[in-house]
Amino acid sequence: MNSRHPRKLLPSSLVTDSGVDHVRLAYHYLDIGDVDGYLSLLHEDARPEPPALGCRHDIDRIVASGDCVVAIGRVSPQQVDFVDVFTLSDEGMLRSRRRYAASRAGAR
Repeated sequence: MNSRHPRKLLPSSLVTDSGVDHVRLAYHYLDIGDVDGYLSLLHEDARPEPPALGCRHDIDRIVASGDCVVAIGRVSPQQVDFVDVFTLSDEGMLRSRRRYAASRAGAR
């Protein structure tokens, strides 16, 4: 290992698994309108977007590796497909989320 460019160690599988659980809980809390529950999953340095309430997240797939969790699904009643990319803190808390979305209008 070059001392000028130390390798970043990947988080343990325990941290990644905790992050996956936190992502699942985040959608559950948003779906039932529990903002405090949602905020409890965020890392202290996170800057959350205002949560979207009054909708349902149907998750098709969650893929995780290291400090990254990707959720693929659909939000209703808007019928919008989305991909959310979460980064995790060293403790498995949600540090950030970036959403990529496309309208389902006209999809058959």
